[in-house]
Amino acid sequence: MTISIVLRLLGALALLIFGMKMMSEALQKMAGSGLRHVLARMTSNRFTGMLTGAFVTCAVQSSSATTVMTVSFVSAGLLTLAQAISVIMGANIGTTLTAWIMSLGYNVDLTNVVFPAFLIGMVLIYKKRHRVVGDFLFGLAFMFWSLVMLSSAGKSMDLEHNASVVAFFSSFDTDSYLTIFIFLAVGTLITCLVQSSAAVMAITILLCSTGVLPIYLGIALVMGENIGTTATANLAALGAGLEARRAALAHLLFNVFGVCWVLCVFYPFVNMVCRMVGYDPTLSGQATLLPIVLATFHTCFNVLNTALLLPFVAQMEQAVCRLLPEGREIAVKPVTVHFISAGLMATPEISVLQAQKEIVHFAERMQRMFGMTQSLLEEKDKKDFASQYERICKYEDIADNMEIEIANYLEKVSNEHLSDDTKGKIRSMLRQIGELESIGDACSKIARTIQHRKDSREDFSEQQYGRLREMMQLVNEALTQMMVVVSGRIENVTIDPSLDVENDINALRDKAKKESLQEMVDENDYSYVVSTIYMDIIAECERLGDYVINVVEARLGKRYLTYKGLQVNLDKKTVLMDGAPVNLTRTEFDLLSMLLSNRGQVLSRQKLMESIWAGVIVTERTVDVNIARLRKKLGPYAHNIANKQGFGYYFDEEMPIELATAQ
Repeated sequence: MTISIVLRLLGALALLIFGMKMMSEALQKMAGSGLRHVLARMTSNRFTGMLTGAFVTCAVQSSSATTVMTVSFVSAGLLTLAQAISVIMGANIGTTLTAWIMSLGYNVDLTNVVFPAFLIGMVLIYKKRHRVVGDFLFGLAFMFWSLVMLSSAGKSMDLEHNASVVAFFSSFDTDSYLTIFIFLAVGTLITCLVQSSAAVMAITILLCSTGVLPIYLGIALVMGENIGTTATANLAALGAGLEARRAALAHLLFNVFGVCWVLCVFYPFVNMVCRMVGYDPTLSGQATLLPIVLATFHTCFNVLNTALLLPFVAQMEQAVCRLLPEGREIAVKPVTVHFISAGLMATPEISVLQAQKEIVHFAERMQRMFGMTQSLLEEKDKKDFASQYERICKYEDIADNMEIEIANYLEKVSNEHLSDDTKGKIRSMLRQIGELESIGDACSKIARTIQHRKDSREDFSEQQYGRLREMMQLVNEALTQMMVVVSGRIENVTIDPSLDVENDINALRDKAKKESLQEMVDENDYSYVVSTIYMDIIAECERLGDYVINVVEARLGKRYLTYKGLQVNLDKKTVLMDGAPVNLTRTEFDLLSMLLSNRGQVLSRQKLMESIWAGVIVTERTVDVNIARLRKKLGPYAHNIANKQGFGYYFDEEMPIELATAQ
């Protein structure tokens, strides 16, 4: 065997791993959030969970990806341990498709597929809209090409005529269980090292197809690969929570149990599979059937193992709970974060989901912190006041730590190959955690101000206490609405309730400021010091309300139309011109938004009437009058609203307008 053939073999294996990874990632991007919704929803019972695991694994062509995804879901609290076990069982069935694809590569000429796939994939990649589909075709082409190269390298090695290689494998007694155990261990070890059961399966099929590796030893390697492939999920779960580690352990126990019962009936079972394919182990010259025998065994092994263990999911759950009891979790459980961990980096979609769950947890803590601040205002007992104040200070430290940990996690996720949609989600989350940390700072400042009032030995008047309670009740309502938005699906919530509460907070702040000055000067109800402390709390509550709105806007997306210094906020229906607000009527705002949205496109007066004045009878003169009024208010940007004589209007621009979602 020459060096060049060895390099071809290793290069083909590397290409196989790369192609499968590229194809798997592209499929996951194409599926997007739909993939996680499938996993989260289609697990109502163990049977549907098993089918879901098989379906997802067939789709992404990676049992490791499905298993790590499942472990991530358990860590995020979206799947129970029992549901995860059934999904993992299905993943083992789904991965058998890979073995069939590989056996196909040794029996069918795939070169007719490879190069057209490369060509179509390249065209789609340059068309950015279909880039992910192009990546999938490239991954598929790389995988098929690697199989062609492996088959070619196997023929070039001519192992069946290499006396030393034939003598080496012939030296093993295929009728000895000791030999089977040795090859089982070798398959497990190699799979753990290369972290790819597909690569080891390719090597096994290659050796069997040349005729030098007896079928019994090849199947022993395949069984070892089934155990070795569990290493990926177990390594991923090392830094995760207890439930995630239990799910990974269940995967290991499932495959080990399958290997154990097959070993008890090893030779009869293998002979049965051989008869199914029409292969006789005692005869030579049937090497072309060996890849099919391996794929058939792999399928039968996983299907029968799942059929045997599916009724005993509850017992498996109890077993892993005994092996990993609750008491051991204390030493490894994170102090601040619950759903993310530096050691658990799943697919980008799942990583983003975990981060969003952690943000919900972050928001819950900040609402709890504000509740402590509310109770601090009413606390009269000196000892209880000090204890509550200390708790608030600890929560401020927790908020700082959570912001850093979530940001670091998102930074790691952003280093992956991400779709534009996922990048936007990460930007949104980074803004959310920054604003949530600001809420913690605001709560801490309010608490310190309340402490200053206590140290001054002066108290608020009943009117001041009433307004403070009203303000804090409104802020708590804003936080509750924020929780609805943060924890819900974007399409099911709106910003309107949050804006209503924010307007009430602003109105109460203005009212409190006005009445405070009047009570202090005219009625002399309290001192200037108390008035200052009182207004500081009111102002900080109002700022906290602003932070809440910022979180909601970051979650839902704040849409703008912009042109140079002209900025239109489509959510708040406001317009800024070079930083200064422009007072437009609703009709004028709708006209400007429509023209900006269709920049460069001439809109007829009839089209404008149908869109802006739907259901109202107006004339073309009405359009002209409102356009003239809009131009007067836009100052230097008036000339951008141009008209086509006798037809309609359009927004004439010198540079593109960005219609974006500021995350």
